[in-house]
Amino acid sequence: MPITWDNKKTEELVKAILALKNKSEAKRFLRDLLTPGELEEFGNRWLAARMLNAKISYTTIRGRTGLSSTTIARISKWLKKGKGGYRLILNRLGSTHHHSKLLSGKRLS
Repeated sequence: MPITWDNKKTEELVKAILALKNKSEAKRFLRDLLTPGELEEFGNRWLAARMLNAKISYTTIRGRTGLSSTTIARISKWLKKGKGGYRLILNRLGSTHHHSKLLSGKRLS
């Protein structure tokens, strides 16, 4: 049976996220909600989305994030034909301002 992700529980989670007021609150909430491994995984997925947007190769992304090619391909698919969430935030944050850091391997904030 497929998982229905858009449900009452996720609605409540979205409400909680929208109640966060700043970076400190977001970090505290996410750390309590997720394990360190889950936080790392989500960080890697977000980095992969930014790298894909910057036209960086799967091989480079895999090396920087440790994500599988399958996961990178799924992120690429969602970036192009998903619900628009990645694109929304990339545009809102100015998707190219970290491009040189993405290529250099420097730590991103």
